[in-house]
Amino acid sequence: MPREISIFGILAPSLLLVFLLSVLIHIGVDWLCGHFGVYKYVWHRSLFRLCLLVCIFGALALLLY
Repeated sequence: MPREISIFGILAPSLLLVFLLSVLIHIGVDWLCGHFGVYKYVWHRSLFRLCLLVCIFGALALLLY
């Protein structure tokens, strides 16, 4: 995988694109957790959401690198 990707002549690091993809996946998973009531069983909702985003980003980054 290239380290930098050219988007309209601007070089962007490939991890930036992975992060944006993980944010989109996180929005969907967050909506599902809210819809099915998972947040009732979570102690700290904000920390859970942050950890979920970090786990998604880490999994995608490890899959690509």
